[in-house]
Amino acid sequence: MAEPKPVKATAATKPATKAKKSSSSKSSQSSSSSSSPSDELVKLVWLGAVVYAAFFFLSNAYNIRLQAIQEYGPVIHEFDPYFNWRATQYLYENGPKKFFTWFDHKVWYPLGRPVGTTIYPGMQFTAVFLKNFVFGDAMSLNDICCYIPAWFGVCATILVGFIAHEASLPQNTGASIFGVLLDGIRGRYADDESMGSGPGKKRVLNYSSPSVECAVCAMGFMSVVPAHLMRSVGGGYDNESVAVTAMTLTFCLWMRSLRNQDKYSYLFGILAGLAYFYMVAAWGGYIFVLNLIGAHAALLVLLGRFSTKVYLSYTLFYIVGTSLAIQVPVVGWAPLKSLEQLGPCAVFLGYQLLRYCEMMRIKKKMNRVEAWKFRLKIFIGAVVVASLFVAAVTPKGYFGPLSSRVRGLFVPHTKTGNPLVDSVAEHQAASNQAYWQYLHILCFLAPTGFLFMLFRFGDASGFLFVYALAAYFFSHKMVRLILLTAPIASILGGIAVGRIISWSISVFLGEDDEDCANGSKTVVDSESEAKGKSDGKKRKEKKSSDSFAGITAIRDGFVEAGRSTEGKIVKTILAIILVGSLYMQADKFKTYSWRISVSLSNPSIILKGQTRDGKVIKVDDYREAYWWLRDNTPDDARVMAWWDYGYQITGISNRTTIADGNTWNHEHIALLGKALTGSEEEGYQIARHLADYVLIWGGGGGDDLAKSPHLARIANSVYRDHCPGDVTCRAFGFVDRQGTPSPMMERSFLYKLHSHKLKPGVQADPEKFQEVFRSKYGKVRIYKILGVSRKSKKWVEENRQCDAGGWFCPGKYPPGLKEILDKKKDFAQLEDFNRGSKDDDYQKQYFENLNNPELARKRAALKSQQESKPAEKKVKTLSEEEKVRIYSTWEDTEDTTLMWKIVTSNAVEDLERWLESDPGAAWLRSADGRGPSEFTVSSSFLIPTLLFYFSFRILGRLCHDTNFRCF
Repeated sequence: MAEPKPVKATAATKPATKAKKSSSSKSSQSSSSSSSPSDELVKLVWLGAVVYAAFFFLSNAYNIRLQAIQEYGPVIHEFDPYFNWRATQYLYENGPKKFFTWFDHKVWYPLGRPVGTTIYPGMQFTAVFLKNFVFGDAMSLNDICCYIPAWFGVCATILVGFIAHEASLPQNTGASIFGVLLDGIRGRYADDESMGSGPGKKRVLNYSSPSVECAVCAMGFMSVVPAHLMRSVGGGYDNESVAVTAMTLTFCLWMRSLRNQDKYSYLFGILAGLAYFYMVAAWGGYIFVLNLIGAHAALLVLLGRFSTKVYLSYTLFYIVGTSLAIQVPVVGWAPLKSLEQLGPCAVFLGYQLLRYCEMMRIKKKMNRVEAWKFRLKIFIGAVVVASLFVAAVTPKGYFGPLSSRVRGLFVPHTKTGNPLVDSVAEHQAASNQAYWQYLHILCFLAPTGFLFMLFRFGDASGFLFVYALAAYFFSHKMVRLILLTAPIASILGGIAVGRIISWSISVFLGEDDEDCANGSKTVVDSESEAKGKSDGKKRKEKKSSDSFAGITAIRDGFVEAGRSTEGKIVKTILAIILVGSLYMQADKFKTYSWRISVSLSNPSIILKGQTRDGKVIKVDDYREAYWWLRDNTPDDARVMAWWDYGYQITGISNRTTIADGNTWNHEHIALLGKALTGSEEEGYQIARHLADYVLIWGGGGGDDLAKSPHLARIANSVYRDHCPGDVTCRAFGFVDRQGTPSPMMERSFLYKLHSHKLKPGVQADPEKFQEVFRSKYGKVRIYKILGVSRKSKKWVEENRQCDAGGWFCPGKYPPGLKEILDKKKDFAQLEDFNRGSKDDDYQKQYFENLNNPELARKRAALKSQQESKPAEKKVKTLSEEEKVRIYSTWEDTEDTTLMWKIVTSNAVEDLERWLESDPGAAWLRSADGRGPSEFTVSSSFLIPTLLFYFSFRILGRLCHDTNFRCF
């Protein structure tokens, strides 16, 4: 960082000189003293419009989020919210002390889960606080949980307005990012005074335009934007519904701590740290918030904006926020150990070194060169010390690894290497269609606001620059994170629309012309004052402004043209067109958002259907099944189901489950996947030691059978004998669009129970399973497991190991599963370097199969055919007419594409198996007439020759074995 040289005037940052300040001050005083009744009426109308618009937007924000409650009643939605509800209920009934020492044996049987130390409890504490100190008996705990998303959605809308207001204040928007960069390169840094753009247009109660218009418009967008609605509808009692509000509060206070021309603004850094603590307690996404603020603090240094105010703001934020964050049990010392959070820690340490360097520079009165040399010595020494520390503690496992979800945000492909994470739809990459679906018109308005922000830049508004880039990058990698774009898109869209509306109002009131005149007068006054300066000073100022002389001349030309009669008419017409267009687009956006909110408000646990006579019905099969379990099974009954439904089963039925959405133990979920996708006998031998009942989702759509290929893939990641030689388990699935199961799927435990007596010839073994419940519309089936091992159940209860505290009591697997568990291989995450174990072969094959699914599927099909016919092989023969027909059809198909991939990748064994099962593949021709041998022409000389040889050797042997003429 170069030595600061605060200047009062550079053309790059458009500062306000003393003459300009005095001129604007006198002008404002003059206008205020001579304001007419009509001016006061205009101010009142403006204030009334602002208040009405804010009230309208906030009422929309609340009502649009209540559709689910109005339609279905106060019902908890989805899966995860049921865990949150159950945890809230436990906290309310038992208090914080027992909550943080709660080891739940009803989940992850037989292992259990220490809920109190593995949960982000902010939302639960919020609900209990509202129950105990606000609503009392007037509102049930369930209803409070259902309404919290709507309440906090309104709060987030208000906070987004505050952020847009802060980013649009005149004192925060007096520069352009390009000017700041240019001054930084020259070693000239503007001070807080010169970073302001003047007082703006004062309206009422010291509020100015356009910051108020930007705030109100941002609130309007945030109130109904689908990207936020998807996590804030009534009943969606999930962490994000509270976390977005905590996040925007943190950002708002952080930006407020950087406000220019405010001597004590840094004190808001303390409040930002407190808000960050609430964010940490509410959601694991706090890592995004911490890194975003850290990145912004680092950017301010690079832009030469490091100052006492910036130093104090970030230092107070980090100390307060981190000190409180480590008090949250699930977080602990992660801010100082996790690789995901060490970046902001490094920025904090860097700030302390910079501050020390500045103090020594001032104390010893160093010049610029001496200051730079001193900084280099300090930072080189710090890097050496840090390197030694890292080298010493890394082998001891001090640093925590990146999680697979976080790692997936930085890899070039769209998969993480973990089939469990990759199986979740919301972890997939976002498409252009997804952005349009959730942001709609903001896809265009937000970039416009981004450009406005670049040319109205400041310390606080610069945060939006970092936020916008980070939000787009991460949301593009994971569709779930489009949620993070809702606030920034609304803010930037609000800035764009707010500034246009503000300009249009100025044009209608004639204020634009007054601004031009005042601006011209200020320039003249400034030039007059500048005449008294020395010639050398004049040359220096002239030289610094040459870079923008052309832009200034163009701007002045437009200003002069706008002051003419014709210019005023053109501006008025343009303002009318802009306001009218914005109104129509806003109405379309509102209509679209209300329409899409209907689908977003669907609780998923209750479905809407239509009978043959057109009558709309509500399908409540899932809750009926859970209620049946609650009312018709013993309290200690264990229910086997895929992990998706674990939260709902424990939350509604209060029964023990094998796994749930916490997904903390990959190997345990793999065991569950092996039981469900293995053979009926193998699955039964696992289930009888772990469960009393099996719950299956059926009825088509996203039922268990549709998900089952993912289940098999997860099982195979730990139990490699599940799909030997096929890491992505392509042998398990459907072989055609008619839903015909592959042989492996057809004999599976899951398929037998799912299709029991629904498909011809499919029936579960009556000696092993008894169907005890089928829901009204067939969406859920429950089977009782016969021959359950009571010995294993008793052994689990008697062999829990408790620690010295007496509450941490994890269970163990019963001895009856030892034979199966001995075959497992613990899954090694790509990022888990502390374990010292790697599985490179598995990961390589996994990504190869994902990148070339057609080849993987064909391999699996051929292998399945060979296994299903182990007896003598009868090679299929083709008639001469069939050969001619195939050879005469030149077209690009999946088979020709697959043939090209096999040949060019030198997969001779795959080609041989394919030709043995389907000799017709030898006569395939693509649209350009190329066949198996010709596909190699575009490769290098040696490889094509070898492939040509192998291909025809295979064809020759095939011709000899099948006794037909090939050529």
